[in-house]
Amino acid sequence: MTTTSAPPPAPSPAPGSPQHAPAGTRRRRRTVPASLRLLLIGLVVAAVAYGAVGTWTVIQHASAAQDVVSTSEPLSLAAQRMYQALSDADVTATTAFLIGPNVRLAARERYAADVGRAAAELTGLENATTTSANPRLVHSLAAVAAGLPVYTGYVSQAQTQFLLGYRLTAGSLMQVASEEMHLTLLPAARASYAQENAALTAASAQATGLPWIVVVLVLAIALAYVLYRAQRWLSRSTNRVFNLGMLAATVALVVSAVWLIGSFAVARTDLQRAVGHGSVPAEALAQAAIDTQQARGYQVLNLISRSGDATFVKDFQAIRARLGPGPGTLLAAAAGSSSGAGAHWAAAAGHDLQAWYTVIGHAYDLDSKAQYTTETALVIGPGANASTAGFARVESDLSRAINADHAVFHSNATAGRNAFTGLDVVIVLAAVLMAAGCAWGLSRRLAEYR
Repeated sequence: MTTTSAPPPAPSPAPGSPQHAPAGTRRRRRTVPASLRLLLIGLVVAAVAYGAVGTWTVIQHASAAQDVVSTSEPLSLAAQRMYQALSDADVTATTAFLIGPNVRLAARERYAADVGRAAAELTGLENATTTSANPRLVHSLAAVAAGLPVYTGYVSQAQTQFLLGYRLTAGSLMQVASEEMHLTLLPAARASYAQENAALTAASAQATGLPWIVVVLVLAIALAYVLYRAQRWLSRSTNRVFNLGMLAATVALVVSAVWLIGSFAVARTDLQRAVGHGSVPAEALAQAAIDTQQARGYQVLNLISRSGDATFVKDFQAIRARLGPGPGTLLAAAAGSSSGAGAHWAAAAGHDLQAWYTVIGHAYDLDSKAQYTTETALVIGPGANASTAGFARVESDLSRAINADHAVFHSNATAGRNAFTGLDVVIVLAAVLMAAGCAWGLSRRLAEYR
């Protein structure tokens, strides 16, 4: 009987071979490459997202800061100067005619310069707002453009009328011209200034806004956490302490985030200082200058009208309560937020205003007693104690304070704008380095499983 020999036993797998490895180890070796590929794709996408969102955010803030310096602030200043030129033109014209029929050359030149400056500022504002989405601003500028030739026409006719021997009294063409200025031109110019100043405030708020910066920083923190966890997992899976590619990506992320925080903090501080210590007090001082010119205009109109109406006195008292000095007034607000020379000249304006108020009050008392000759000399006379000299001192103080605050605004706003310089390039380079570092570092680990 023959017996069949049993087949020889299969050779045992060599120690260390895949077949010899436990089942859990073989599954891990099959899943690690897939995990690495997913991690690589996820980190590259996250780096690109960080770069895209961060760059867009920086560009938006930098553009708003640039707009503050090069567009919004110059337009706001132009609107302010237009208003002041119009107001000064009216005061100059009416005062000159009250002095006598032969208007002095200096007064004619000042009136012509005021009208020319107002027209030039108006043209610049119209050119800058041809595509404006603000219909109210367009309407206000159109009202000034339509009213300016009407006003100058009335003034020319008033001069002709005066030379022919007609007195400058109530119902004269000079009074009609002043009414055109106060009822049409100045309200429209004031509305234009208010709208341009609102645009400046909005641009500054956009440049210093936090929401998107916070989004970028949250994204950076989340990405840093993912990089940290990924490197810990790689260290445990590959028994290597460092992955140079991912370490480089982490360094690039940290550097860009710190740079972003530092640049934005500097820009925000400078722009807020520009607004708080430059734009805000300058706006209050501009309103104070406007009210000062209006108070002077009421004085002159009162000389022309001779109506005995108490309206001009009431209007003056309302302006005085709003203008200051004193708590809650325009001058108090300006002095409280101005710094350096601006605060000094605002305080000087308050001191000179008190003296001018005394002269104005005396003039209205003379008017109530029908002492018109004495009142006229006090209001438009050349003396150092006359209203003309007092008005000139206040006007000079306010002009110097406004110029000082505008200098503060411009220097700080420029510094804030410059703080964003190059930040977008840093974010883009950091995103590229992160994507490249993650791809290189994880690709080397993937290569070990092939």
